[in-house]
Amino acid sequence: MRIGILTGGGDVPGLNACIKALVNRSIEEGHQVLGIRRGWYGLLALDPDDPAAAEEHVLPLDKLAVRTVDRSGGTFLHTSRTNPGRIYPSQAPEFLRPNGVIDDSEPLDFTRHILKSIDALGLDALIPLGGEDTLGYAARIHGEGFPVLSIPKTMDNDVFGTDYCIGFSTAVTRSVKFIHQLRSSFGSHERIGVVELFGRHSGQTCLVSAHLACADRALIAEEPFDITKLADLLLRDKRSNPSRYAVLAVSEGASEIGGKPYQTGEKDPYGHLKLGGIGAVVAEKLESILGLKTMCQELAYLMRSGAPDALDVMVAVNFANIALDHVSKKKTGR
Repeated sequence: MRIGILTGGGDVPGLNACIKALVNRSIEEGHQVLGIRRGWYGLLALDPDDPAAAEEHVLPLDKLAVRTVDRSGGTFLHTSRTNPGRIYPSQAPEFLRPNGVIDDSEPLDFTRHILKSIDALGLDALIPLGGEDTLGYAARIHGEGFPVLSIPKTMDNDVFGTDYCIGFSTAVTRSVKFIHQLRSSFGSHERIGVVELFGRHSGQTCLVSAHLACADRALIAEEPFDITKLADLLLRDKRSNPSRYAVLAVSEGASEIGGKPYQTGEKDPYGHLKLGGIGAVVAEKLESILGLKTMCQELAYLMRSGAPDALDVMVAVNFANIALDHVSKKKTGR
């Protein structure tokens, strides 16, 4: 078979280890492997009539090409948040713009072009690695009749239908480490420390990290909070600590009772606004209520930068083998 691999959405540690395992076993079993660069955008920007397009957006993969990639984080195939089912003409490659006219009043669906690109590459199966958005579009492609077997990844650990997603363990490990490191500053200045972590709809990363780092309180996306009650609890935590500080972990999707998540910017191709900043908002409100100085730190991309931990490597390799088991048995759409 000729198997295509792509990575979409946010990068997480463990993607490269998964790709390496997919390539090595595929080669041993006599298959060819093509890496699609920049996620779904690679197939969107592929012009079957332009030979140079394949060189830009497709990377033939063999054992030599992936020999050392598992030692680093991120994805060497690169990634994007492209949703080919919803592309505004100004964002589409020039050769796909209807009559060259740019009219962004309505998004266009380029799924037929994606299927054409897949056919032009001679693929027999596609293995996308991604979160709910990337894999949601993968389900669309499978629904169009092309064999797809998806591998879940996201530090939020919230892809529906799976118990674990690549990247979760490393994100928790990083978060616990940084929360502990921040204690030196929080304690030195006797402050309430607010640490904001990723987590749009799921607070699992924040909750588990806070639990393992012995933070005093945690705000998660699923449970709206009362800022006055929170202030009272943190003041009690601070006073009961011999070092006179307290630690609050905040999921980026957290919100006050009756409020909404703190979002900014424009919607991405999957309809999401940019989250981030709720930690600073909470810190400012705590200062106003308590009359005390706080410290606030967003961990953000530090949670998913660098090499994966051992658990994420193990899961990534196992997911790769499970995926190829299913592809060989033609059990796709999973």
